[in-house]
Amino acid sequence: MAKKSRPSTLSVYLYVPNIIGYVRILMNCYAFAICFKNKYLFSLLYFVSFVCDALDGYFARKLNQVSTFGAVLDMVTDRISTACLLVVLSQVYRPGLIFLSLLALDIASHWFQMYSTFLVGKSSHKDVKDSSSWLFKLYYRNRKFMGYCCVSCEVLYIILFLLANNPTENLIEVLSNVSTRNWLYLTLLPLSLVGWAIKQLINIIQMKTAADACILYDIAKKQ
Repeated sequence: MAKKSRPSTLSVYLYVPNIIGYVRILMNCYAFAICFKNKYLFSLLYFVSFVCDALDGYFARKLNQVSTFGAVLDMVTDRISTACLLVVLSQVYRPGLIFLSLLALDIASHWFQMYSTFLVGKSSHKDVKDSSSWLFKLYYRNRKFMGYCCVSCEVLYIILFLLANNPTENLIEVLSNVSTRNWLYLTLLPLSLVGWAIKQLINIIQMKTAADACILYDIAKKQ
């Protein structure tokens, strides 16, 4: 029986889901370059890039082009995109520390999760069967629930960006006056706030669970 040929480095770089990842990066670069000149085009490009996150995963499974590089590219693109939007929001809202704190939580929780995953020898950061948190397990095991939480976060941040008319908006005032704005904002805001809140809670649980795994790893080494 002939041996199965190994894919070359170049061929992995050119996997369809990875090409989608490159397109997402270019789309986001252009979107952030024009974010203050054309807020609606920025929002459209940013959201389309976010939706493409689901497409690359679909094609990776459909075409049997799952790769570690693709998984890392996907996560890095997600984290940097969200981080950039949070930085922008920290510049147009007061207090900006709220958005910088959300940025720190997002980066820290995913970094801890990725590091602890490889530390204990798991193949995916989504392998959370050892967790004692039912919410954490539900998030990584149910694609629809995860999708709702992730979409809610991005939609909330986009709405906040679109609602900001001045360089230094007060966040509380903008949220209080949303009822006077477009009915679409009034509908989407509460729906996205719920998913956003759940996502932040999951980030906290993820960071604590991953930190525990790191500590237990050290304890096991000393025994």
